[in-house]
Amino acid sequence: MALQEDSKIILGIDPGTLVMGYGLISVHKTTISLLEMGVLQLAKKQNHAERLELIFRKMDSLLKHYKPQSVAIEAPFFGKNVQSMLKLGRAQGVAIAAAMLHGLEATEYAPRKVKQVITGRGNATKEQVWDMLQRILHFSESPQFMDATDALAVALCHHYESRLSVKKNPQTPTRMTRVQKSSNWETFLAENPDRVKK
Repeated sequence: MALQEDSKIILGIDPGTLVMGYGLISVHKTTISLLEMGVLQLAKKQNHAERLELIFRKMDSLLKHYKPQSVAIEAPFFGKNVQSMLKLGRAQGVAIAAAMLHGLEATEYAPRKVKQVITGRGNATKEQVWDMLQRILHFSESPQFMDATDALAVALCHHYESRLSVKKNPQTPTRMTRVQKSSNWETFLAENPDRVKK
């Protein structure tokens, strides 16, 4: 894969016990490009251990092929079903272990945090997140599963958050401060012109 030497690749993961979403972006200076997004379907495997093995193998394959510098994972949404949460936690743990095997630390982001960073609203719908991703990454394909969208959003969220932590200056408002004040799409886009490709 021919990428510029100073390009940074980020792998985003939306862990799941039935479907695992993944998305990869490449960042070169101010240009952000979509490399790949998709899902690993696990529902056909009835044995939970076999699903975990597939998650590990897929992670290992993506990490070997794209050699990302960062891995970002969507933190599980805490529900009432304890068994489901346990299985989801295992799936996330396997993904994190695969990243660590390749010398990478996986950064977690809560779903609401991802929506806030991408759209300016923590309660945005999946469709609104997808619309913003299309604007930022400048492509029109529609995913078969929203799990791929979620994973892509996590990768992009990590990029923006990493950039914030480097440029953060207590004397000036941070990007997140401005984002939180955005009340609609037009305002958000006007305040964040660098997120939309012309």
